Amino acid sequence: MTTTVEGPGFIALQVKDVPAAAAFFEERLGLRRASGGPAHAVVFETTPVPFAVRELLPGVDLDDVARPGLGVVLWLRTTDAPALREQLLAAGTEDVTELQDSPFGPKFSFAGPEGYELTVYGG
Repeated sequence: MTTTVEGPGFIALQVKDVPAAAAFFEERLGLRRASGGPAHAVVFETTPVPFAVRELLPGVDLDDVARPGLGVVLWLRTTDAPALREQLLAAGTEDVTELQDSPFGPKFSFAGPEGYELTVYGG
């Protein structure tokens, strides 16, 4: 029998400024911190997959890349993508794209903490 994976079990973005990145996800996207996380990260109460921002791993230099996570897009689910898009625009979030149709409902993308591209869908 072949062993397989079931899907992502945990997602973490490495960032230079953990407190600022955590504040972005709390204040602009409404995520709540999970209790008892490690000292080097902020873990959020997200379902079904836990999500965190964490300190850089040894050898990672984000100043040395064109954009963190280039080639990877993190899709975040919401109940109302159009309303969240308006909230982000009002808060001065950078590079918010137009709302588009997707197989998963309305979607848009924007520049998250430290330049990570984030896509939000749903609603």
